[in-house]
Amino acid sequence: DAGDVDAQSRFWAAVTGLSVEGPVEHRRLVGPTPGHTIWVNAVDRPHTVKNRLHLDVDAAHRDDVVALGATLLAPCEKTGYAWSVMADPEGNEFCVFERGRKVPAYRLHGIGVDCADADALAAWWGRVLGTRVVYDWGWCSLEGVAADDRMTIDFNVVPEPRTVPNRVHWDLTGDVDALLAAGATRLWDMPDWTVLADPEGNEFCVFPE
Repeated sequence: DAGDVDAQSRFWAAVTGLSVEGPVEHRRLVGPTPGHTIWVNAVDRPHTVKNRLHLDVDAAHRDDVVALGATLLAPCEKTGYAWSVMADPEGNEFCVFERGRKVPAYRLHGIGVDCADADALAAWWGRVLGTRVVYDWGWCSLEGVAADDRMTIDFNVVPEPRTVPNRVHWDLTGDVDALLAAGATRLWDMPDWTVLADPEGNEFCVFPE
């Protein structure tokens, strides 16, 4: 979700290694397959609280991302983690892993999800996506869940409750009735997709298979 679709599209295309396509009303970032697509949608609400979903990206150095317009929030040297926390030009948090010369052409490699119950939510999404939960570094992760083999979804417990709609969500193909039976909640219907929420209220879109 973006206030300035054009600016955010150009920023995230440069960060992820994707290309900008389409008019502002149907803006998307595209890569080698349809599964690499990121849609950038206009919204009239600004970023006001820490995102419960954020993107994890690779970079040669975090200074390269700052040069594109990002802000450094928490450097890895101070947190002790393997990544630095940054914010995009609209304040959306994301994590940067510095790879030096080994940075790949496609640089999005993960989605972080803040949770009240990481074990339960990871297990639910693992059942929905047909993959097992991997435990590492205190996080619950799902592997092999996207077009890129490196892509993971990582679930982490946070104390603060979910208060606003997420500015980042993922889309999947599937059967709406099966997802509802599994514990999803129907939010609304669109002509070509249905918007559901997972057990912690995180929105996601379902397209028919």
